[in-house]
Amino acid sequence: MAKVAIINGSPTPGSRLAGVISLTEELLVQEGMEVRRLNVADLPAEDLIRAKFESEAIVKANALVAEADAVIIASPVYQASYTGVLKTFLDLIPQKGLAGKVVLPLFIGGSLAHLLSMDYALKPVLSALGARYILSGVYTVDSQVARKEEGGFDLADELVARLKDNVKELIQETNLRHR
Repeated sequence: MAKVAIINGSPTPGSRLAGVISLTEELLVQEGMEVRRLNVADLPAEDLIRAKFESEAIVKANALVAEADAVIIASPVYQASYTGVLKTFLDLIPQKGLAGKVVLPLFIGGSLAHLLSMDYALKPVLSALGARYILSGVYTVDSQVARKEEGGFDLADELVARLKDNVKELIQETNLRHR
């Protein structure tokens, strides 16, 4: 069974991004993938800010990434890029820590104006970490994810279709490389 690590770079629990991640995780599990999630905001702030590579929490987080066959990098877009919280963790992944892994970016932003933030802000960093199988990714606009009064989220049909297509591609590419 292939393993997928989801790295959630949102500093806000329960953000709209959580709805996108939850559906993605559900789709992966339905296809028999083993999924583990890392919420970067749950890591000790001092370990992230002071780049404590040897901290127990960072070592465990990096082990989760190392054991994965595929990695999903999820983040809201702030100031035309992914979050600083996510960047502090990416800086702690070993230099070739994403080598051989299929990577799927999932971003959410207020408008389409930041659609290219995955290509211009994230993908060069992923390449520097050894990633060579970076999928195009899914960029979501906030208005495509609505909060339900009873909790949870409603995702726009178009977004659900794109997530299903991208998860299918992630699984296909992972299975090709996992054999």
